[in-house]
Amino acid sequence: MKILNTVLAVLALALAGYALLSIPKKIETAAAIEAQGNFNYEPEQGTGFFNAKSLPLPENVNFAGEKVPMEVPDVRERLDRELHINTYWHNNTIFLMKRANRWFPQIEKILKENNVPDDFKYLAVIEGGLQNVVSPAGATGFWQFMKPASKDFGLKVSSEVDERYDPIKSTRAACKYLNRAYKKFGNWTSVAASYNRGMSGIQRTMNAQNESSYYDLHLPSETARYLFRIIALKEIFSNPTDYGFEIDTTHLYQEETLRYVEVKSSIADLTSFAQEQGINIKLLKRYNPWLRKNKLSIKNGDSYQIAIPLQKKSEGI
Repeated sequence: MKILNTVLAVLALALAGYALLSIPKKIETAAAIEAQGNFNYEPEQGTGFFNAKSLPLPENVNFAGEKVPMEVPDVRERLDRELHINTYWHNNTIFLMKRANRWFPQIEKILKENNVPDDFKYLAVIEGGLQNVVSPAGATGFWQFMKPASKDFGLKVSSEVDERYDPIKSTRAACKYLNRAYKKFGNWTSVAASYNRGMSGIQRTMNAQNESSYYDLHLPSETARYLFRIIALKEIFSNPTDYGFEIDTTHLYQEETLRYVEVKSSIADLTSFAQEQGINIKLLKRYNPWLRKNKLSIKNGDSYQIAIPLQKKSEGI
């Protein structure tokens, strides 16, 4: 019996090994590439190969009205890389476009009010993906503010309230930073780079290398790619069909109608407050992600505007 069991086990292992070896190599490769997070595996029907082609580069490129020197070989290659990554990272770019339809009108208005070029809306796209994400370093929200910088740019951060999670207030705070950086550098390209590297970081690099242009600086990889990621998404968003994106406008996320309730006194239980407003705590936190606890303490003289959706809670089952 022992010998029979051993023989059966060997046969089972052999069959499993044969099954693994029989998997087409091109599918293994596609899965491996997808796992890296840069591409989606979308084979042509019946072939298993990527339906992909190299992309032509636009010749006349600008950021915030400032010319990108496309005649410089490494500049072309850096933009080329980001265009291809974001074109063939289909699911990510599609969802960025969907969210942009909801948030861009609000962000564009605030940028215009603060005399910041419209192209900076794409900075919010590459920073947080138009979502309230938190980086490993603790940078938070659409504009990825670190906690120490929040107060300097007018954002309240406490255990109960974190306005870095407020897309509108954090956009206004970002405008304060961008305008302050523009006073220092005098051009928007350096301003954008400084959002990643910091004003002092960019200035130190310029001083050390005796260069004043972002495109002439030797920078760490993240900052060297930063502006080109912005430009690539601007190009794709502005000309989606040129890059193979066919977006049904009915699939885009829409800006939602809200009413605002001004509160001047503390709320002991936000769940009860939400129910009094005809919604639930899930909806209250969705539209007010800056509320971090189930209560809101308000000092004398302070007040907050709480967004209430016209949408009511679901009927449920």
